[in-house]
Amino acid sequence: MLKEVSKPFQHKKIAIDPKDNSTGAKQKKKAKDWAGTLKRIWRYLVQNKSPLILVLVLVIVSSVFALLGPFIVGMAIDEFIVTRNLDGLVYVILGLSAIYVIHSAAVWGQNFVMIRVAQKTVFQMRSDLFKRLHQLPIAFFQKRQHGELMSRVTNDIENVSSTLNSSVIQVISSVLTLVGILIVMLWLSPLLTLVTLTIIPLMVLGMKWITKRTGKLFKEQQRNLGEVNGFIEETLSGQSIIKTFSQEPKVLAEFHEKNKRLREAGFWAQTISGFIPKLMNVLNNLSFAVIALVGGIFVLNGMVSIGIIVIFAEYARQFTRPLNDLANQFNTILSAIAGAERVFEVIDEKEESADETNAIALKEVKGEVEFKQVSFSYESDENTLRNVSFTVTPGQTVALVGPTGAGKTTVINLLTRFYDADGGQILIDGYEMKKIQRESLRRHMGFVFQDSFLFEGTIRENIRYGRLTASDREVEEAAKLANAHSFIMKLPDQYDTVLKQDGSGISQGQKQLLSIARAIAADPKILVLDEATSNIDTITEVKIQEALQRLMKGRTSFVIAHRLNTIQKADQIIVLQEGELIEKGTHESLLKERGFYYELNSSQISKI
Repeated sequence: MLKEVSKPFQHKKIAIDPKDNSTGAKQKKKAKDWAGTLKRIWRYLVQNKSPLILVLVLVIVSSVFALLGPFIVGMAIDEFIVTRNLDGLVYVILGLSAIYVIHSAAVWGQNFVMIRVAQKTVFQMRSDLFKRLHQLPIAFFQKRQHGELMSRVTNDIENVSSTLNSSVIQVISSVLTLVGILIVMLWLSPLLTLVTLTIIPLMVLGMKWITKRTGKLFKEQQRNLGEVNGFIEETLSGQSIIKTFSQEPKVLAEFHEKNKRLREAGFWAQTISGFIPKLMNVLNNLSFAVIALVGGIFVLNGMVSIGIIVIFAEYARQFTRPLNDLANQFNTILSAIAGAERVFEVIDEKEESADETNAIALKEVKGEVEFKQVSFSYESDENTLRNVSFTVTPGQTVALVGPTGAGKTTVINLLTRFYDADGGQILIDGYEMKKIQRESLRRHMGFVFQDSFLFEGTIRENIRYGRLTASDREVEEAAKLANAHSFIMKLPDQYDTVLKQDGSGISQGQKQLLSIARAIAADPKILVLDEATSNIDTITEVKIQEALQRLMKGRTSFVIAHRLNTIQKADQIIVLQEGELIEKGTHESLLKERGFYYELNSSQISKI
């Protein structure tokens, strides 16, 4: 496990433009693959074969008994009502009662079992999605809004869940009912059946017109919902910046625009899909009128009995009801498919490249690091690092210095294998980095960043996150070394004090102290410090610097330095500019060279 004690390497979040050709083609292709998406959902469903078979049996039972009711009523009219012979009518009524009781019990049973199947299916989908998120490279998260990804884990999964809970049974039941009704109607009167089916072409034309438009609209609605969620997450995280620069009007205007697009997409998606039940009701009434008219003529001519007309009238209503149910479920199904596609898009993302077949696990790490002619680019047309070479012996403290964009963070990204170098080699204890298992490599690293991050939980749990096997005594010793013990003991529950998400409830300086304590508890062989004391007051900084010196002793340490006065004792200072290593040496030797480092140091002194 990577011992992160704060948010690693934060870059500006990039919202992907849906019209961007770089990703649009792929998304467009997937948006049309309804059948492929349904097959993938089915593969999740069939993992629960026995319950699914039980659901199917119960659906068949409920559908058969639903067809028996009208048939028996029609036969009873011909046998008892028309003939005025009431002998045995009581038994028919009792039989009908039993049929409807069994039908109701079957419906309840199928719903109960299907809900369990649906929840297990969604549980597995959500687990696969969450697992995949932790297998993806850092670059994936740097190019997407966190809120948009959260929308896929929550809203899109929930769409699938609600559809599986209700729509699957509805679809199966409707199809079985349609087939059963058609068979019985053909058996009773093929001619009257043909008359009843005259409304089918109208249904097909109406549904074709509607579905042609709603698919794109529901996809657009889901995409806009993801954008809104991403924007909300971003603005809530950056409230202090928004208020500091009085940018509330700008944020409100941007939100209004995104919310407006979501409203428009949702309005047209729901409005057009809302035509479906209206169309089905009209056709249902039309079907009943046709059967009543034609059936009356048939009765007068002695072609059918009154009971058969009653059966046909009821079956005609049941025939259009499944179609109506399917139509009503259609918008839900479309929304669920769109959500499932967005989930599968993430699951299908290429995961972080696997370790080589013969990759080794480092049991012991001395801390020797060597960069040999390393080059790297985030974008193919521009190198971020160019032919960088340096060697760090075990236990050395190395400071990375340079202006913004010089490549300091990129060096750390490569060192931790968040990215792989495009050219050159990186060696750890003489082993080529690509031949070392990532988990093994990162297990021997610890981090303290400028932007501290704490998880929701107790202070003890947050410190122990660096090394889960650390005892309570070791946790407290780490806190003492980081000078965090004194303020922890003043809290109501001391080490068992529960912190809210991101450590809200304590000061920024106190959060940083806990982050440093976590790094101490991790006991790493390679340490990365990104201006670890920048958020701490001057008095505390002196004590923390002493704690950090003890922490770095005997460990290879990389310090990303913004204030040069904090790295004067570094064993080696590496100066980067525009991706190139332009100077390296100690503080004194670099000052004597009177080069770029000398100018940086002089400019900082002049500002004091």
